Amino acid sequence: MKALYLKELRSFLSSIIGYIFIGIFLVLNSLFLWVFAYETNILDGGVADLRAFFGISPIILIILIPAITMRSFSEEKRTGTIELLFTKPVSDLTIILAKYLAGVTLVLISILPTLIYYLTVHLLGEPVGIVDDGATFTSYIGLLLVGACLVAVGIFASSITTSQIVAFIISVFFCWFLFLGLDMLAVYSQFGGLDIVFRNIGIMEHYESIQRGVIDTRDLVYFISFIVVFIMSTNLVLRSRKW
Repeated sequence: MKALYLKELRSFLSSIIGYIFIGIFLVLNSLFLWVFAYETNILDGGVADLRAFFGISPIILIILIPAITMRSFSEEKRTGTIELLFTKPVSDLTIILAKYLAGVTLVLISILPTLIYYLTVHLLGEPVGIVDDGATFTSYIGLLLVGACLVAVGIFASSITTSQIVAFIISVFFCWFLFLGLDMLAVYSQFGGLDIVFRNIGIMEHYESIQRGVIDTRDLVYFISFIVVFIMSTNLVLRSRKW
């Protein structure tokens, strides 16, 4: 799997796609946090924390991650190279994991430079270092887990169609619905006691829980289960070609 993983990662980093992904992610975050006169502006807010960053980043990833995952399988299906790929002496699941891990690695590479935001807020605080290090650390873990979940959704969306555009649209919808949509449904009183169910199924509830500075085992189980469900669903879709 290592060779396949490195091949997929190189496909991102040896082309302009990966750098566009990283660049847009960093530029948009920087503009909202430091330039735009908006409620997310840290300098205008006067509070030494990164809550605005951890609120904006998942929204940006909902758009960007589908853009890098949309061609994972859809393009290979369209060109017919997927059959050649599956003739390799590795399992379907190994191929899926290689593509998945390459996508997660690209998300991680994009997040790492934002540590400069933490350093800046740390130095700007009065007194210096007033920022909540524990909550910031767990929030970074939460953001990476959210990115990992969205990559799994994107890979799945790419496996069910031969069109990159269709895969992108489906992936954006699924990512939005699972991150924000279910949380929005929970506010409607018509659903009664189902609001708790909707919140617990959605990503937002568990992401906000981790942001509080404590990593709950239940949240970790949720994120791992979420990723496994979509990876196994992708595997099921690809195996169906043999039926």
